[in-house]
Amino acid sequence: MKEFVKRSALVFSVALIGFQAVAQLAPKEFTVAGKVANGSKGEKIMLAQSTAAGSSIKLDSAQLAADGTFTLKGIEKDRGSFFTINVADRQKFVLLVEGGEAFKVMADGTSRDEKGNGGKVSVTGSKNMEYYAKIDQLMQGFAAKVTSWNEEYAKAEEKKDTKRIQEIQQEYTKAEAERIATLRKLMPEMGTSLIALFTANNFLSPENDLDVLKKLADDYEKVEPTPTLAKGFIGSVKRFAGVAVGQQAPDFTLTSPEGKPVALSSLRGKYVLIDFWASWCGPCRMENPNVVRMYDKFKSKGFDIYGVSLDDNEKAWKTAIERDKLGWLHGSELKKWKSEVAQTYGVNAIPATFLLDKEGKIIAKNLRGAALENKLTELLGAQ
Repeated sequence: MKEFVKRSALVFSVALIGFQAVAQLAPKEFTVAGKVANGSKGEKIMLAQSTAAGSSIKLDSAQLAADGTFTLKGIEKDRGSFFTINVADRQKFVLLVEGGEAFKVMADGTSRDEKGNGGKVSVTGSKNMEYYAKIDQLMQGFAAKVTSWNEEYAKAEEKKDTKRIQEIQQEYTKAEAERIATLRKLMPEMGTSLIALFTANNFLSPENDLDVLKKLADDYEKVEPTPTLAKGFIGSVKRFAGVAVGQQAPDFTLTSPEGKPVALSSLRGKYVLIDFWASWCGPCRMENPNVVRMYDKFKSKGFDIYGVSLDDNEKAWKTAIERDKLGWLHGSELKKWKSEVAQTYGVNAIPATFLLDKEGKIIAKNLRGAALENKLTELLGAQ
């Protein structure tokens, strides 16, 4: 599958790992004064606050005046939250609010299509929204390239033009690296702001950008009072840092399919692959034959596997182990994504793997297929 197929323009997300409303801070009012270019008198404008659960809470509404103007107001209680403005169900856009702002909005009142046409909006009144606009522009430019690459890729596949396919993949990889580099450079300018949290959680990864994430978390720890979202971010970064390459893998004990406790530390002295998977995970099941092959090839040389299942159905878990012939150690809390082990290891997508050395230190992450075989051959020699 083409890695770049599902890349798209900047999409608002509040799925920020570990974010929970903890303690409310001093509430601050903010206002929105706007104008819609293609609106009609009486059309409804809605202000809503987005929640970590993916829902929204309606806070205020207004009707467009004859000249397309409107005003809204809201209260920000946590020194940093995400809000949305809905223009007559035709156009929706994001407000990053820390409290006390007087936003000014100019919207065209149309929806943005797949090619980035329409849906134009300008929001001023805060540094957060200025940087949001820069990032949106960056993402729109990248999305346009992705659309073009996808079209070219399809044509190259039809012609079986492997040279062009490789060129497209290289072009994508280069552009993606440049995009991330640009975002990394913006982070110090953003300081301890809501847009910094937004950027860190939506576009940077603990695997490649842990230094940037740790710097932001460290800076936020010095802010008093700490914004609610920042508290969740700080905790998440600490968890990720605890399972970075070079760190000692956190020990855990899970219940095996036979009902016995199995500790990760019981495998000390071997190279161990912690394999997070589930019976309901299609990509995991597709990868299992390769993992079985690696186990059979290297188990006599000091290699072992601990399968951590994110199932919540015991029968399905045991049946998958038997059908896929997974002959190594297994354990599960049968809590799906509420698994404490998965949370400790920062796992939010599966399959996910951690390769440990004989002392239990993490030496590689998310190796699969040929990459896993090459690493094990490097460590243990060819069969």
